[in-house]
Amino acid sequence: MKRLILLIFIIAITLGCKTLERAGISENLIATTFGAASKAIRPISEEEEYYIGRAVAARLLSSYTLSKDRMITDYINLVGNSVAFHSDKPYAYNGYHFAVLNANEVNAFACPGGIIFLTKGMINAVRNEDELAAVLAHEIAHINHRDGISSIQKARWTEALTIIGSAAAREYGSKDLSKLVNLFEGSIDDIVKTLVVNGYGQSQEYDADSAALEYLVRAGYNPGALKDFMERLIIKGIESEGGLFKTHPATADRLNEIRDKISFEKVPSSSVQLRAKRFSENMH
Repeated sequence: MKRLILLIFIIAITLGCKTLERAGISENLIATTFGAASKAIRPISEEEEYYIGRAVAARLLSSYTLSKDRMITDYINLVGNSVAFHSDKPYAYNGYHFAVLNANEVNAFACPGGIIFLTKGMINAVRNEDELAAVLAHEIAHINHRDGISSIQKARWTEALTIIGSAAAREYGSKDLSKLVNLFEGSIDDIVKTLVVNGYGQSQEYDADSAALEYLVRAGYNPGALKDFMERLIIKGIESEGGLFKTHPATADRLNEIRDKISFEKVPSSSVQLRAKRFSENMH
């Protein structure tokens, strides 16, 4: 029992109690997760990925504030979950959750496990529901592919599980606690740095685009919307402002890859009209 309390203490120090509360992270659940992690040196489970994603989301919320516009939030959750349902991983550990950040930059962040943030700048940049679905599909693909989790240096996770496992039959010493705090914080830093500063590798972006096109077709959206959206932002010069194109580089090669993979299927006019109506009513 004392061991679990110490693990909660580690995470509270790393993230801060207010941030934990703000993100809605359950201390008991976190403790259970990290207690289970001690069983073996192994890949990160979906449950652990979810809690790591919550910590990443909390870190992002220390720099951004959430929009209180319930109408837009509900709308992007409707569209996002519709696309996610047709992805390769329809059911995340605790579901997919979408929210809007109060920021003018055009950007989006996919936290491990199923939390996706769009900025107000992104909301204002999409012209229709198909483009919104395309942006969300790309971020959902990053979650499906576990690209965020892959940002964690393998040595960190291995060392953390080694410490937790080796301490199963004894009390944690101050040295162990200090090292676990640093390792956990470093893991979150790895992911946040990838999301906000470095971006993913070219192959990860190509794979996310390719998967997004498939998800859009399965969900009945126009896959060409991804190409249209990216091309328009490039023409307007928004890519030079950072944000999305700082971490999601829209190179000519990437656009060519998308063009080559688009399969055009006629969307029923009734569906087009319904989407146009929804978009007009919710994206004010």
